[in-house]
Amino acid sequence: MIKQYETVFIATPVLSDIQMKEAVAKYTKLITDGGGEIVYEEDWGLKQLAYPIQHKTSGFYYLIEFKADPQFVASLETQYHRDERILRYLTVALDKNAVAYAEHRRQTRAAKAAAATAPKAEEAPAAEVEAEADVNEE
Repeated sequence: MIKQYETVFIATPVLSDIQMKEAVAKYTKLITDGGGEIVYEEDWGLKQLAYPIQHKTSGFYYLIEFKADPQFVASLETQYHRDERILRYLTVALDKNAVAYAEHRRQTRAAKAAAATAPKAEEAPAAEVEAEADVNEE
């Protein structure tokens, strides 16, 4: 039975961008090679840790949502445990409410990103109207 999971791992902060991308590629490939399907990925970037882990006070956070067999999660976590680049990891199974919430969160983030990159068409006419009003007052 295929279930949906969400895994977050914290990688050591001494990695370069290329090394971090290689680590992410390793785990996404591991998931797809294990019969899983990547639903969503999100790079949370470098963040401060709540407490030091292996004498490190920050780490690169990365989230992967995927669908896979429950037996696969054990092998994924074994690979996390063996990788010296990974400071911590957490994998959770999502129930139907969590899946719906994750989908809503993805759509909200996509809408915000689209709004941020879209040209500000509404602001330009408002500025023109204000400029015309100033001219008419004079």
